This record gives sequence, C-alpha cells and structure tokens, in this order.
Amino acid sequence: MTSRLLSLVTDHISRWLALIAAIGLALGLFFWWRGEETLAANVHFYATLPVLAGLFWQIIASLIRGDVGLDIVAALSMSAALGFGEPLAGNVVAMMYAGGQLLEDFAQGRARREMTALMGRVARTSMLHRDDGLKEVPITEIRPGDRLLIRQGEVLPVDGVLAEGASGLLDLSALTGESVPVAVKAHDEAMSGSASIGPAFDLLATRPAAESTYAGIVRLVAAAQSSKAPMVRMADRFAIWFLALTLVLAGLTYLLTGDAVRVLSVLVVATPCPLILAVPVALVAGLSRAAGMGTLVKGGPVLEALSRIRVAILDKTGTLTHGTADVTAIVTANGFSEEAVLRLAASLDQASGHVVAAALIRAAEKRGLPLSRPSAIREQAGSGIEGEVDGQKVAAGGLDFVAGLCDPAPLQAAARDASMAVAVAVDGRAAGLILLEDQVRADAGAVLADLRAAGIRRIVLASGDRSDVAEAVGQSLGLDRVLGGLTPSGKVEVVKAEQAHGPVMMVGDGVNDAPALAAADVGVAMGARGTASSSEAAGVVLLVDQLKPLAKAMQVARRSRVIALQSVVAGLSLSILAMIAAGFGYLKPVEGALLQEAIDVAVILNALRALR
Repeated sequence: MTSRLLSLVTDHISRWLALIAAIGLALGLFFWWRGEETLAANVHFYATLPVLAGLFWQIIASLIRGDVGLDIVAALSMSAALGFGEPLAGNVVAMMYAGGQLLEDFAQGRARREMTALMGRVARTSMLHRDDGLKEVPITEIRPGDRLLIRQGEVLPVDGVLAEGASGLLDLSALTGESVPVAVKAHDEAMSGSASIGPAFDLLATRPAAESTYAGIVRLVAAAQSSKAPMVRMADRFAIWFLALTLVLAGLTYLLTGDAVRVLSVLVVATPCPLILAVPVALVAGLSRAAGMGTLVKGGPVLEALSRIRVAILDKTGTLTHGTADVTAIVTANGFSEEAVLRLAASLDQASGHVVAAALIRAAEKRGLPLSRPSAIREQAGSGIEGEVDGQKVAAGGLDFVAGLCDPAPLQAAARDASMAVAVAVDGRAAGLILLEDQVRADAGAVLADLRAAGIRRIVLASGDRSDVAEAVGQSLGLDRVLGGLTPSGKVEVVKAEQAHGPVMMVGDGVNDAPALAAADVGVAMGARGTASSSEAAGVVLLVDQLKPLAKAMQVARRSRVIALQSVVAGLSLSILAMIAAGFGYLKPVEGALLQEAIDVAVILNALRALR
C-alpha cells in the first residue's frame, strides 16, 4: 500500500515541480534584469527548495521499491548550489531535473503506445442470445457454446467461430498492425480483441473470457511491461559505478583546486540518464514496436535474447504449413462406414487442442454429422487420444499409437502412401484411416529467407510427422536439417543438441511443442491458432498464423539492442568529458546544467529511434 501511494505521488508531482521551477527561474531573471540581485537570488533559492524536497521523496520511494536512488547526483548538485551561494545554478538544475522527469514520462509512454493500446481494448460486456431474447451480460458470464451478437464497432470479447449463415468484417490492426480488414464467414475462427467493422453477426463462443486469446495477451503485456532485461540490470550496476566515479571526480577537483564552484560544476553536469533511462526506453520501444507488428514479446529479457538467436527450430504442422489440413479420403475396415469413422474420431477430438483435431471436427461439421460428447479422455501429447463416445471405446492418432490398442494390419497399406493420416480404433478393432493434406505456406520460402537475413545461421525442421513427410517439406524449403517422427521429449533433445551451434529459437503451435518451447532460449508460439499451453510456455507469441512478423520482430530486437548500447556509450562518454571539462574550469554551473539536459534529451531521443 505504501509503495503504491509513493508511486501515485511521484507520478504526478513532476509537472508541478517543473512549473514551480520554471516560474521561479523566469521571475528571478526578471528581478536580476531590473538590478534587484538579492531578490533574484532569493526567488531562485526558494524555487529550488520544492524540487529538492520532491527529489528526496523520490529517492526514498526508490529505496522502498528496492532500487538505488541514483537521483542522488541531482540532489547533491542542487544542495551544493544552494550551499555554495549559486542559487541560479540550483534553480536551473531544478528546472532541468523536473523537466527531465516529464521527458522521461513522455518517452516511456511513447515507447509503450502499442502495448497500451492492446490493453485498452478489453471488452467488458456482450449481448447474449437467450430464450427470452438478447441480454447484455458481463463477459465473465460467457461460457463455451454461448451465442453472442457482435454489433458493428464492438470488440470481440471471447474467442469463437461465426455461426451458421453469418459473415463479418474484422479489424485486426490493434493485434497485428495489419490495416486491411479481414472478411470472415460461417465456421471461421474469430479472435478476441479484434473489432467488427461490418454488419452485426452471431458468434459462438469457444472459450470463457478468462481463457480467451486476448485475455492471455493482456496478461502477457502486463508481465512484459514489468520485466527487467539483463541489459537493464547491467545498466543499474554500471549506474552505481557512475555515481562513484562522479563523487571521485568531484573530490579530486576539490583536492587539486579547492574551488567549490568547480566541484559544483562537476556535480551539475553528471547525468546517469544514459544508463538508467536510455536502455529501458529502447527495449520497451522495441517491445511496443514488435507488438504493433503482431508479435508479442514477453518482456525485455526475451527481446534481448531474441536479438542473439542464431538457430531456429521449426515445427511443421501449423508453422511451415497452414495447420488446417483438409480430409481428402477415409479408408475403412470391415464393418465401418466413412461417416461412422469420421463422426467417432471428430467427437473424441473435441477434447483435443491439436490442429489436426480441429480439421476432423471441421470435416464432420461440413458433412452435417452430429457430434457426441466424449468422456474418460486420456491424451498422449503429440501421439493420440482415447476415450468413450456413445458407450464405445474410441482411439485416434498415429498408427503406432493405435497399434498399441488393436491390430493395425487393415490400415498399414493405406498409411504407407499417406502424407498425413489419423488412424481410428473402436472397441479394440481397427476402424479406419482418415487421410489429410496440409499444404506448405506459399510464403514459407520468403519468410525463411527473411529469418536468415535477420541473423539466423541454421534452420532445423523438427516434426512429429513421419520422417518421409517431413523430409519432403524440408527439401522443398532448403532447410539445414530435417527430423521427423519426434515425440515431445525428442524435440527437447533436438533443442539441447542444437544449442551447441548458438542460442536457439523454437517455433511451434501445439501441446506437443510446449516442452521444447520452454527448453529453448526463446520459444515462439503461433498464438492465433496455437494452444494455451504452447502460448504460456513460449517467450514470444505470434498474434497471427504467419511467420513473417517473427522475422520483423528479430530485426526490431537487434536494432533496439544496438540503439540501447549506442545511447549508453555516447551518453556516458559525453557526461564524463563534460565532468572533466567542468573540473578544469571550462564549464560554469549554469552552463553545465544546460549541457547535462542536452545530453539527456539527445540520449532519450536516440533511444526512441527503436520505435521506427
């Protein structure tokens, strides 16, 4: 409670202190111009005191939060100016300090603009269809299966699919940065956080509000804004050394010259701003820029790690391919029809979050097959799922998975020629094989070239699909290594092995990818269609089912890190040179204060270049 109160006070005090300091400076200069020097000195003295008091308050607030109060340099310079009879210099430092606080607030707000825009789009209520008509309800009351009316101009409160016969036009710009509206039709997925800019339509909720894509994004944004990158922690440590260096230079100046005014000039010109502000501003600007491109990076540490990635490991389904395979044929065993095999498999797969499961459900709905509620579900991530449907024991998954439950002989011949297949067993008997095709994304080759241009030296395909299927995709895209038939633990081993070549980024979208995402230096989840577990395990979430924003985010990460280092090196070099010049008497206190502010402004403006 005390920390929140201190933050509230310090957030609003800067503008008043800047106004007091500015008015005092102007009024004092007016009296000085009229020849009333004593009155001018008094005005400058008393205009400095409120800023100095506010500065001590901020130092205390920083210490309570556990941060070292590096504004102590400004406090020393103001105190020394008043003590050494230089109230004009003290007033100038006070105005520059308070004005610098306003500039810092502006820079941080500007850097967070896209991320703040994301958090500001959370819907609070929605129109729910009920037996007695429409009723506006809080989004916390929405449950999967509820039918919602999405009116023109409204933000979608939950994830869902468009109802039968519905169509709409969605604005995804706040999520992806894409300004072109997207047309959607019946059965198409619609992501929470997008806005309807066309006629009203009905949406069938697929997740509660708390589990929706956009709710997860908001949580991730909040975590990203509060995280502290290694570069920032390093800057904090260097800022303490800078404070020590400032005190040493001030002490040496006094020992060698005995001139208190020169000591004051050294203190006035010292500014740790390149360290304590430039680095976080540049990194937050990078986070914001990436968010505007449709890539949510979970904080400065991940952004910094992303800038160093040299190896990319990609899953196939839903990453290099669309992940929306269509059913092309159904091979059945004796006693089963195509409709029965598809209906049972799709009913069971309602309990799975895998993209192939979604394809089976979609195919069953297109054929008008009624789906039953599954029970006694047991899923082996990346391999298959089993349970009960209408009193029958049903299993669906890879041929090896189903082979442990029945004799797979009736399905083996068809499986050998299939690029993608789901084997189905019913009550311990092989029932059928559902054949699917998932096309490689048209832009996959160009995106991989962009990744290499962004600094990736090695690209590996790690897939749970059959080795021959994975190999065909890998050869068509010119990948450095292709591995198929991997279990979730197998993908983790691939990540560990590839780390010998440099920092590794793992990209995936399914439950089976979550362990590998967590094991990689940076995990990237295809968030728009990916599962909740993969999004939680990943450090980067792509808000659209495309890899192109990832290449852009890597370029943003590298540029943000370079800009942060530029700001630190240039800013500290200028500050140290200015302190040396002040020690030799080449800078007066007022001149030093003006130069110090000029360095701060230059450093902040340079850090904000990361937004471009």
